[in-house]
Amino acid sequence: MVAATITYNVIEAVVALTAGTLASSTALIGFGLDSVIEVSSAAAVAWQFSAADHAVREAREKTTLRIIAVSFFALAAYVTIDAIRALTGTGEPGRSIPGIVLAALSLAVMPFLSAAQRRAGRELGSASAVADSKQTLLCTYLSAVLLAGLVLNATLGWSWADPVAALVIAMIAVKEGRDAWQGKGCCAAPATAIPADRQERDACGCCPGRA
Repeated sequence: MVAATITYNVIEAVVALTAGTLASSTALIGFGLDSVIEVSSAAAVAWQFSAADHAVREAREKTTLRIIAVSFFALAAYVTIDAIRALTGTGEPGRSIPGIVLAALSLAVMPFLSAAQRRAGRELGSASAVADSKQTLLCTYLSAVLLAGLVLNATLGWSWADPVAALVIAMIAVKEGRDAWQGKGCCAAPATAIPADRQERDACGCCPGRA
């Protein structure tokens, strides 16, 4: 799953950043940067689980979560600044058919990949793996927001829809970054060790004794 995530997001990043630069689209560039972040997130999770010793993997988990969180915050900062620049009239996005196609494709693919990552995270009892699945799920939300902004700009000429979509992307990124920094997402114990009626909450929500 890590290999699939990295491969898809590298391609997605190249297409989004290229199309976004050509169209001066803040939302599309932000989407491409999110793809870069997803690659770094997946790589961090791969680094964590590359250790054969379980204790070492647990020790690496906090670092992995912090890497994911900082990546989210960096994305939010960049996208917010660029969106404000666009809204103040210093830049107007053009239409991007490649961007629309990419957003629609990601909207179809990402929910399935996120679900698979989340299931693996539950089984492993890993907060970082679940956080990575949330990062992929975020891409689904971003795809929907991006698609709406690009379509409105292309069909109705609403150039403001693009930076507004970018600001929504930034707000979602801040929330997910905060959750990752706080270590929210999964218990230390594998889901299989948790009673069936509590697996959903304990494996991917709040743990007993944790906020």
